[in-house]
Amino acid sequence: MTHYSVANIRADFPILAETIRNKPLVYLDNAASCQKPQAVIDSLVHTYSHEYANIHRGVHTLSVKATDRFEAAREKVRGFINAASHKEIIFVRGATEAINLVAQSYGRSQLQAGDEIVISAMEHHANIVPWQMLCQQIGTVLKVAPINQAGELLLDDYLALLSDKTKLVAITHMSNALGSINPVETIIAAAHARNIPVLLDGAQAIPHMSVDVQALDCDFYVFSGHKLYGPSGTGVLYGKQALLEAMPPYQGGGDMIRQVTFAKTEYAGLPHKFEAGTPAIAEIIGLGAAIDYLNAIGMANIAAHEADLLAYATEQALAIQGLNIIGQASHKGGILSFTLDRIHPHDIGTMLDSLGIAIRAGHHCAMPVMDFYGVPATARASFGLYNTREEVDVLMQGIRSLIEVFG
Repeated sequence: MTHYSVANIRADFPILAETIRNKPLVYLDNAASCQKPQAVIDSLVHTYSHEYANIHRGVHTLSVKATDRFEAAREKVRGFINAASHKEIIFVRGATEAINLVAQSYGRSQLQAGDEIVISAMEHHANIVPWQMLCQQIGTVLKVAPINQAGELLLDDYLALLSDKTKLVAITHMSNALGSINPVETIIAAAHARNIPVLLDGAQAIPHMSVDVQALDCDFYVFSGHKLYGPSGTGVLYGKQALLEAMPPYQGGGDMIRQVTFAKTEYAGLPHKFEAGTPAIAEIIGLGAAIDYLNAIGMANIAAHEADLLAYATEQALAIQGLNIIGQASHKGGILSFTLDRIHPHDIGTMLDSLGIAIRAGHHCAMPVMDFYGVPATARASFGLYNTREEVDVLMQGIRSLIEVFG
């Protein structure tokens, strides 16, 4: 950690100098969306100021420049997750669209009535609803692997769900509501022993740890750019090339075709087969800038810094009487979800905002998780690479003040 300077990192994020209600901003809502470093902001400004044009097929200079930078971003993503080929990197609007793409393309073409899809009880709605829609469309069956009170997947129960009927496993790498990090290597190996493909929802995991899709051997991996310190409206679907080759296009339109006549259409090859229409050009280039920024810091350094913050925050939280931590998995990322006795999470969020502290309060698009714990919502503080122990202290003092106010 000798090279990790949180002060220098914070200086790269202009919004962290803002004040909220005359208080210094303490931004602890990173699980919902991360703030953007100046390098990403500069990338957007540069593209729109100097190199913007629609990409692919254009022969003029601006189009060529924009295309080169767009495709360079694809290569940066490929390297960041160690995909085997740029053809395996599909740009989408976010993890949600990526999961829907797999459900509607792979699911509808490869699955049939009676086939089973296994997910877990800690999933974000984005990894539940698309599969429910597929079940309604073609008659597949959704199976849910349970969790324990610590927020950990019950691995034996997951293994028991796998059968000859199981045709896909779709599971979160890291829970957005609990911070739990699943044993994905074991999950994938068990599924592959039965020739079952696995999709990992990496939206929460990828900002916090190194991800190597070849080492994991997952079949699909999805994530969003806005949680990776990049622009919103960007996301990535990684898929093994053989699977993507066999899948039909998810949407039709420009840039995903080789030839169109009124009689038939021939589709373009990978990755363009799944990228219909004009994409978020400057934003994808900005995602490449975000990856450059993270690589310069080092994902291992980020993971170590955030692990220290989580350990410190957990220790402080456990010392506060009436504070209940929701989700205490033995292996978890920088998320502290909690409730306070007699104080609704929305009141917690509102009152902390009056102190300049930004947290998330609600069901976090994980209503089944809330049902499991018997709570309507939680307050969630989530840490990023720029957060500090001093900010944790401000949060804890804010919580103590709330408890005093509510008696």
